[in-house]
Amino acid sequence: MRNPERNVNLYDVLQYWCTHWQPDCVFDGTTIDDYKSWRRSFNRHYRRCLGRWPERVPPNLEVVESVDKGDYIREKILFDSTFGVTVPAYVLTPQGLPPDEKRPGILASHGHGNGKADICGVTREQGSEQSAQTLDALNYEYGVEAVRRGYVVIAPDWCPFGERRPPDWWVRTPSRDACNITDLAWQYFCRPLIAQSIWDGMRCVDVLVNHPHVDRNRIAVIGLSQGGTMATHMLINERRIKAGVVSGYISTVRGDALGERGKGNTCGAQHVPGLLVHGDIPDMLGLAAPKPMLFEMGKQETCFHYPDMLKAYRHLRKIYKAAGFPDRIGGDHHPNDHQWSGKKAWKWLEKWLA
Repeated sequence: MRNPERNVNLYDVLQYWCTHWQPDCVFDGTTIDDYKSWRRSFNRHYRRCLGRWPERVPPNLEVVESVDKGDYIREKILFDSTFGVTVPAYVLTPQGLPPDEKRPGILASHGHGNGKADICGVTREQGSEQSAQTLDALNYEYGVEAVRRGYVVIAPDWCPFGERRPPDWWVRTPSRDACNITDLAWQYFCRPLIAQSIWDGMRCVDVLVNHPHVDRNRIAVIGLSQGGTMATHMLINERRIKAGVVSGYISTVRGDALGERGKGNTCGAQHVPGLLVHGDIPDMLGLAAPKPMLFEMGKQETCFHYPDMLKAYRHLRKIYKAAGFPDRIGGDHHPNDHQWSGKKAWKWLEKWLA
């Protein structure tokens, strides 16, 4: 690094800040009182980072498509989450349930790619051999796997993916990321894009708990990559979600994403403005305690960095231990690259949704 007094290049400035700018609310305690005091403070900072929630409006839910998949029904729905904002989602329901039978519900959260279509089997139905190979490499169709395991599933398109992606003429060139451009545009209205997605997710839970076959007391969230980001924020913000599986996301922004290894591994769809002033991703996850969370971490990760993931995971374990719930955090340290593992996920959910 150049002389810290003469950081002209902005990359050097960022590295200097990451090294010398100490966040003001990183958890550093051991007792339940330490946890409670820290949580009050960090939660206040986190809420300010996200800004005000949008206004609630009637959902005006509409079923626009229903497909019989044999062992389950896939419905495409539209509903309004706030003024001017309509959310498309798939709802997957096991076939042949008795009228009064209730099942656990899952909010299935997609990552980058084609949105809800990827995790609900639609991309495979409509796509090429290459897209199928991508799905297989990521073990990505966990929405379908969930419904076949007996869960009722809702899978929305997050901003700005799937049907919600802005038109190509607006993005203009492949070098301009739709996530970044849309986040910048949203912030002209003092609303980080991720806050819109969190709000949309909470309204998805409204839909899920009102499903005739869903037990509203047994709701979970799962997701890979950006899906893990959204699973994180849903666990923090949505009290009706009882447990979750966060795959390929636990990590640090300061220690990896902004450095030479991460090469700016950040995204406007996942951006929490001001987070590093107060803490980092594992501190943010600590706000979800005492909810049970399983973290999938690939030892051959290339999107994230396994040693950094371990560091973040250990910090979060420290928070859960101080909070008095060390048994409610678990890890699936699988041998693969960036992908949904599922080896421990389903038993984890069965345990905590029982």
